[in-house]
Amino acid sequence: MRDALILLTLWLTLFTQSSQFLIVAPILPRIGEQLRVDEAYLGLLVTGYAIGTAVFAILAGPISDHVGRRTILRIGSVAMAGVLVLHGWASSYASLLLLRCLAGASSGILAGAAVAYVGDVVPYERRGTAMGVVMSAMAFGQILGIPAGSVLADLWGFQAAFISFGVIMGIASVLTMTALPLAHVRRGHTLGLREAIGSYAALLARRDVQAVAAAGALMMLSVSSYIVYQPIWLEEHFDASPNEVASLFLVGGLANALVGPIAGRLSDRIGRKGLVVFGSVTLAVLMILTPLIPSFVLLYVLFFSVMGTVALRISPYNALLTAMVEQERRGTLMSLSMASSQVGFALGAAVAGWTYVKLGYTGNAIAAGLGALAVGAILAAWVGEPGAPQALRRDDAAA
Repeated sequence: MRDALILLTLWLTLFTQSSQFLIVAPILPRIGEQLRVDEAYLGLLVTGYAIGTAVFAILAGPISDHVGRRTILRIGSVAMAGVLVLHGWASSYASLLLLRCLAGASSGILAGAAVAYVGDVVPYERRGTAMGVVMSAMAFGQILGIPAGSVLADLWGFQAAFISFGVIMGIASVLTMTALPLAHVRRGHTLGLREAIGSYAALLARRDVQAVAAAGALMMLSVSSYIVYQPIWLEEHFDASPNEVASLFLVGGLANALVGPIAGRLSDRIGRKGLVVFGSVTLAVLMILTPLIPSFVLLYVLFFSVMGTVALRISPYNALLTAMVEQERRGTLMSLSMASSQVGFALGAAVAGWTYVKLGYTGNAIAAGLGALAVGAILAAWVGEPGAPQALRRDDAAA
């Protein structure tokens, strides 16, 4: 019962965090119309969020190793709940951009700690399954969060979508206060700037950590290149309605929800790395093929395949990361990975606007596919398949 409540708390936290993030792309046209913003500048809303996430992920990682993941999760969930409710007062592009940066900062505090917490409390041999359950929250963000948020945005303006997610995050924050046990606190160590820099420097001296940092950046660069301007392309190319765009994301969410937990369990049996490499190569092909799809109906099939392939990578990749270092540095590594991923996402979103205006969505899809292919190549060349070294067995026994 306790384990189920822990997973539920983490699931609800990531569901809300991912929903408020994912909803931005489908409602970008509504935001542009409501605030009268040029298309080329809309991508900066995603870039600002990603930069905020990257900066605060770097700050939060060593802190979570020192004070414990539970404290960081509590702070991040309360902060995000407040920031999302404040979106109700966003009446200009500048105010919305500021709030998206603050939401990104809250996300940076949350996301790395949530994944590291799974690594703290679940033994490695079952970690893929647990990670699949928790990370399925992102899929349900597509299935439930995006359609609901899109409807609210159409009825009462984009602000209503963010306020609703703020209320849900408030519930998640209450659960972090009451349902999460203290899993890990690093006692007997000082926490300061020098120690934090030293911890990151020690990690980045390792080739496999350098590889996963680069892979994480390219992974999210690929996703942002593919997703951010896709709703605008769908409306312009297929004359798709907002509801049709939301339904496409719903189908993608179903694929994510189906494949994610299966991928987690499968990675417990056959290993993590091979699934991530296979998924990256397959995803590259599917992304590049997207602009060639002749009808919106066929796009449902392709998008289902794309999101299913994305899900094939997520749980194994995060389980692999949690096994690369000992527990005392797990939060730092997860935050480093989160920061590099968000830098990639920010870069992809910033460039996507220019690419879309100059080359059309075909340019975005090719950039996305090449990024996914590079992820597979980097992991295949420089990252090993973690076993269960003595350090991990000590972590699991302590958890």
